[in-house]
Amino acid sequence: MSSSNKIFTIISHEYTSKIKSKGFIIGTFLAPIAIALILAVTVVFSILQKDSTTLKLAILDNTEFIGEQLVAKDTSKYFLTELNQVDLTDQLNNEEIDGFAILTKSILDDGKVIVYTKGGGGIGYTEALENNLGKIIRNERLKKFNASDSLIHALQAGVHLSTKKVTETGEIEKDSTAQLTYIGYGLGFVMYMLMFIYGSMISRSVVEEKSNRIVEILASSAKPFDILLGKVLAIGGLGLTQILTWMILIGGMLLFAGQIIGLFIDPDTLQAGSMGMSADAATQAKVNEIMSDFPDISFGLIAGFIFYFLSGYFIYSTLFAALGSAVDNDQDAAQLQTPVTLFIVVPILMIQFVMANPDAWWVVAASHFPLFSPILMVVRIAATNVPAWEIILSVIVSISSFFMALWVSAKIYRIGILMTGKKPKFKDIIKWLRQG
Repeated sequence: MSSSNKIFTIISHEYTSKIKSKGFIIGTFLAPIAIALILAVTVVFSILQKDSTTLKLAILDNTEFIGEQLVAKDTSKYFLTELNQVDLTDQLNNEEIDGFAILTKSILDDGKVIVYTKGGGGIGYTEALENNLGKIIRNERLKKFNASDSLIHALQAGVHLSTKKVTETGEIEKDSTAQLTYIGYGLGFVMYMLMFIYGSMISRSVVEEKSNRIVEILASSAKPFDILLGKVLAIGGLGLTQILTWMILIGGMLLFAGQIIGLFIDPDTLQAGSMGMSADAATQAKVNEIMSDFPDISFGLIAGFIFYFLSGYFIYSTLFAALGSAVDNDQDAAQLQTPVTLFIVVPILMIQFVMANPDAWWVVAASHFPLFSPILMVVRIAATNVPAWEIILSVIVSISSFFMALWVSAKIYRIGILMTGKKPKFKDIIKWLRQG
């Protein structure tokens, strides 16, 4: 049997055995649906439940005018009281009230408010109180300096920033840089997780075969290089299958995103601010508003994600497989692979800086480092217009780095799979490289 046929046989066995596993099926089909539902519920609740709280605070107002305005803003959260602090504390201890806030006469000068509760209750009540009181105190301070109503209204208007993108043809389009930047962050984090998941998968596979002596049977009928390459390609194909399946599922869910979001939105809540619209129309209007903010995902970003996943996987998986072949158990493998895993962790720590300034010279340089490229390049492609020459250079460097990693890993793997009973040190691995 030729070398290529042996590699194909290894690929076929590894791929078919793992794609039928329960873990792969659950991770492929149920995980993205569960994550999408969790995100949808989180987003909807964050919109509808902002400043939400079940606590109702008693307001002891020593200013004689601010407390009344505060209660008028939301009677479900506040009520005025004439009791003193001692009596309010007794009521709080007896659980007759949820808490109380004291508005001092100096509040316009120092802006200080003290809230007393039994603890707990989340942060919704503090956010709501700061927001409501902040507006009232700002207006009263302006009135104190004889600001006119028109000036106060003008200052309340604030600033609404929107950005537009000018195309090469001079057309004006919506600029979705902010949203795409966060999508890039999400893709970078997904890449980070995939590197660990599939790197660990191939490492465990090598360790199991070595500890069960299966690798000795394989080595008698195939070259170590063929075994290594077959494993790497098989699990890489498995990862690509999972990613493509996720894309199809996500695409399908986006088609019905409006209906899904509509299930979580209370029509009566929306109708109140919809100028007499029907419940269904109000819900659809809100859904359309949410969906209109979702940016268009370019083919270049999708293709870039797939390529950098494959390049990152092939580079890291060969290294994980090589180091896994040198030990007899997963614990030793994890310790030996720590220096490699650091190169996955470091770029995820850099993402915040990449999001803020994706065109900085050091970000550009770091994104071309082959061990950082899989994560950083995906974020940069989403967050900015990466020049074509940079992408071409990154592709060349990534592919070259894979063949270099494969060459190095094959030397380690050839000796490591037959070594048992002793955990090698890094100096031993360097010797293996020289021997190869």
